[in-house]
Formats: sequence, C-alpha cells, structure tokens
Amino acid sequence: MRHPILLTLCAAAIGLSACEQSGEAEVERALQDMNVVDESNLNDVMLTVGDPDEAVRYFASASANDPGRIDLERGLAKSLVRAKRAPEAVAAWQVVVANEEATNTDRVDLADAFVRANKWDEAAATLNTIPPTFESFERYRIEAMVADSRQQWDKADSFYETAAGLTTRPATVYNNWGFSKLTRGEFAAAERLFIDALRFNSNMFTAKNNLVLARGAQRNYTLPVVPMTQTERAQLMHTLALAAIKQNDVTIGKSLLSDAISTHPQYFEEAARALEALEANAVN
Repeated sequence: MRHPILLTLCAAAIGLSACEQSGEAEVERALQDMNVVDESNLNDVMLTVGDPDEAVRYFASASANDPGRIDLERGLAKSLVRAKRAPEAVAAWQVVVANEEATNTDRVDLADAFVRANKWDEAAATLNTIPPTFESFERYRIEAMVADSRQQWDKADSFYETAAGLTTRPATVYNNWGFSKLTRGEFAAAERLFIDALRFNSNMFTAKNNLVLARGAQRNYTLPVVPMTQTERAQLMHTLALAAIKQNDVTIGKSLLSDAISTHPQYFEEAARALEALEANAVN
C-alpha cells in the first residue's frame, strides 16, 4: 500500500529537482546575456570616450583572453588608430582582415591604416581587393587620397566628389580636395573648395589657414570674410605675411606681421621673430 505513495513522492522530488536545474540554467543564461550587454557597452565606451592608450590595453587583454573574437580584434585596431600608433594599427587590422568574419569595411579600415603609416602602395593594393560594387564614404575618401599620392588628378577629383556626396559632413573632404588643388597650383579652385569646407564647418581652422594660403598664392593679401576669433585673425595675418614674403612682396609682408603682432591678444612670438629677422636683413 505504501509503494504508490513512495513512487509519487519520488516523482515529485525528481520533478522539483528538474525544475530547480532548469531554473538555474535559465538564470545562468540570463546572467550571460547581461554580461554580453555590459561588455558591449564597455567596448563602446572604450572606443569613444576612453583614453586611447587605455583602450589599447583593454582590447589587447580582452583579445588575448578570448582569441579569434573579431569584435575585440576590431576594437584593438581602432584603438591603435585613435592612439596614433599607425604601424601597430596596420598589424592589428591585418589580423582582423585575416579573420573569416572580416568584411569589406574592415578592408577599407586596413587601407586607411596603411595611409596613416605612409604606405601608399599597400593602401592601393588593399583597396584593389574590395569589389567596386562596395561603396562607402570612407572607401572613396581613401581612394581620393591614394590617387592624389600618385598624381592621378582626374581620378582624385572624381573620388573626392563622390565622397562628398556620401556624407552630410563633407568639410574634411572639401578641405583635403582643396589642399590637393593647392599643391597642383590651381589656386582659384582650391579657394572655392576651402570656402565649401567652411560652409559645412565654420570652426575648421585648417581650412581657414589653407584658404588664406590659396588667396596669398594669388597675391590677394586681404583676409577672407569668415568667422574667426581674435587669435585666429592674428594667426591668419601671419600666414598671409609669410605668403607675401615668399613672393617677394616684402613690404606687404612686414605690414601684415605688424598687424598680426598688434592683433594677437597675447605676445605673438613667431610673428615678432619673423619681423625682427626681416628688419635685421634690411639693415644688413
């Protein structure tokens, strides 16, 4: 008479044990999911706001502990680029590209690392491994720079134009394109492109300085009508002065140096030194 009761109790005990094991497994899975989310968030933080060298150490350690994970390999490569450690970034991106999960975007990033390491032929070879059907802003930006390095001007212009059309923030593209025109001696075209750059980012001092160089090369020694701080005004006057002196317009150059010194809110040592050198030269 006791056997059915015993069997029932045993079944209940087994069921309870199975439930407990099942519950523990679900909890473990949930905790794993939470860890993945937490790690993903930490990875994002390290790639953006974290100190670049600290991010390199973090991703190097994480990759060593979990080899073959392409997200960690990418994190290391991107962090090395942010830390301006170009040769190491090249090696890291090569590891990423060798991973079977690598994408065309990864290959573009490898080409970018080669450019930063001043390895233009390697950058071109990497770009050639990417099918022409893969189109992205970064791809065309780098294609333009590589074409520039080879003085393939028509190709460079085409790539710059395409890259500018693929982003809502093309200021850096226009600035690079303008600098390309500047090095070719196409000063009026360069001036227009620097103005385009400032139209999209009025705070880009590099574009302001390049704009002044383009105007100075055309013997236009007036400052452009663009937003600038008092310090920037003085620095741009100094750039114009040097452009004038380079073209033997020494009197204009001296006047611009004097204006730069008086405009700068602090002591402008560079301009003062240049003016002293000019005056000493005139005396001799």
